[in-house]
Amino acid sequence: MKLGILGGTFNPIHLAHLRIAEEVREACALDQVLFIPAAVPPHKAVPEDVPFAHRLTMVEAAIATNPFFAVSDIENRRAGKSYSVDTLEALHRERPGDEFYFIIGMDSFRDLESWKDYRRLFELCNIVVAARPGVVVADPKSLLPIADMKEFCYNCASKTLRHHSGTSVIFVEETFLDISSTRIRQLVGEGRSPRYLATAAVCSYIERHGLYRDKERF
Repeated sequence: MKLGILGGTFNPIHLAHLRIAEEVREACALDQVLFIPAAVPPHKAVPEDVPFAHRLTMVEAAIATNPFFAVSDIENRRAGKSYSVDTLEALHRERPGDEFYFIIGMDSFRDLESWKDYRRLFELCNIVVAARPGVVVADPKSLLPIADMKEFCYNCASKTLRHHSGTSVIFVEETFLDISSTRIRQLVGEGRSPRYLATAAVCSYIERHGLYRDKERF
């Protein structure tokens, strides 16, 4: 199976998350996209301190109508910080026959050198970089850490960076939707509606459980 992997805090999951998952699924001919909520993000705490169970359930609600989407609690099944390299290692043990496509944004890709054991990522999965429309990179190899450039060759026909291990870095132009989880939390905290930024099921869940509400206002 060609499996897309989209991680994040999903606090909450919104329409831009869903749209990029769908666009990468089509662009890379994926069989499925697996959403993986972070249990303990390594670089920052979860804003509003919303428990993993709430974030997982919101993802389940958001993807319920798409048969090509699934969700995993794999990062909540182990102790410690939710490092992507550890998650991918675990997925390889659970799904040894699958080919992985790890979906990240351009900003994250540029910052990849700061990730734990980032070089191992190139061996564990294909990396799909979601780039904003109109962003043209003349030399994609220039986006790589200098120490790793020699490990790749650029395929002009497919517009991919090919790693010596056989995996690729694939650039996909996304439909940019200026939606963020931060903005949704702010709106709800101000007593305003997040409708049309997240699915109706997620909006209902937030309302039902009183998530992100400014406790001094209510």
